[in-house]
Amino acid sequence: MQMYDLPDARGHFGPYGGVFVAETLIRALDELREQYARFRSDPDFIAEFDDELEHYVGRPSPIYHARRWSGILGGAQLYFKREDLNHTGAHKINNCIGQALLAKRLGKPRIIAETGAGQHGVAAATVAARFGMQCVVYMGSEDIKRQAQNVFRMKLLGAEVVPVESGSRTLKDALNEAMRDWVTNVENTFYIIGTVAGPHPYPMMVRDFQSVIGKECLWQMPKMIGRQPDVIIACVGGGSNAMGIFYPYLAHEDIRLVGVEAAGEGIATGRHSASLGAGRPGVLHGNRTYLLQNEDGQILETHSVSAGLDYPGVGPEHAWLKDLGRAEYVSITDELALKAFGECCRIEGIIPALESAHALAYAAQIAPTLPREKVLLVNLSGRGDKDMNTVAERTGMKL
Repeated sequence: MQMYDLPDARGHFGPYGGVFVAETLIRALDELREQYARFRSDPDFIAEFDDELEHYVGRPSPIYHARRWSGILGGAQLYFKREDLNHTGAHKINNCIGQALLAKRLGKPRIIAETGAGQHGVAAATVAARFGMQCVVYMGSEDIKRQAQNVFRMKLLGAEVVPVESGSRTLKDALNEAMRDWVTNVENTFYIIGTVAGPHPYPMMVRDFQSVIGKECLWQMPKMIGRQPDVIIACVGGGSNAMGIFYPYLAHEDIRLVGVEAAGEGIATGRHSASLGAGRPGVLHGNRTYLLQNEDGQILETHSVSAGLDYPGVGPEHAWLKDLGRAEYVSITDELALKAFGECCRIEGIIPALESAHALAYAAQIAPTLPREKVLLVNLSGRGDKDMNTVAERTGMKL
């Protein structure tokens, strides 16, 4: 596969992506697209972005060889890209720094964001504090219950957290409310979308900011093992951590790219969040992509033990990579993700985010089927401090 230059000028990845929004947002999106096209190749912008990533976020994040777990599994070697070691504890900060620098240059003093697991909300609140901006975060009330610690962190950082009571009270509904806010306050407000979804230019912009993950791996892996990995594995909700590590590797056709969705209680039960595995194309939140919907096009309620994967859609570039066959997409149940979570804690001394645990579970599943010399690189997208309440509840423990 040749390195493609997508999206096209109208924000399309094949039949996916595009701009499907209220007329009132077209001008704001046009401005954002034009300014981003200018700044993405501006040396001063790039230098400031790189400087923030190094001195504020703590990049480059290291790659770690999970030797003990690899030995126990008895097959391919597991390596982790340690995004959990970033400031704020996940990959989300990479993108928030980039978008906050754009907001600053566009003269927008107010930032809004949506969040599910709370990590994007924390990252948005963090950069707002860093650059002296007002911050409002929309979060489903169901997720607020699951992620109380992150809600408190956002408030400590000076953000206002707005509970969303509509629909399933999760990420999808938080995104709806954030869009409504943006329509109302477009003159002074910059909307930091946290994933590679939404109207153009967001899928491209978030991917570009997150691609620092894969770019680092391109030089780190040869330094560590003398070559590139055989398989790269990442969890997929909206898909920004996966796109961040996949994108720089797209031209390396001999490397398998595997996205892991949330199978929840099992695909057959209907209680899952596997948009690529069980969905079909439709339009949601400003773009065309794979969605979980019924025959009338109504969006279905989703389920995952991990709040960050609990979303009925996926980034349009993932939809296109699925159709092309360049990336493959599988799903892992709550049960298997919780098992991998526990094993990673006990065997490697690393507490992963429940989202990342889905990718770890798939890696643990396939490692024993492959020879010892094969290398699996898992994007450990975040740490699991935020998931203590959920894990305690699911394992019958009291905090």
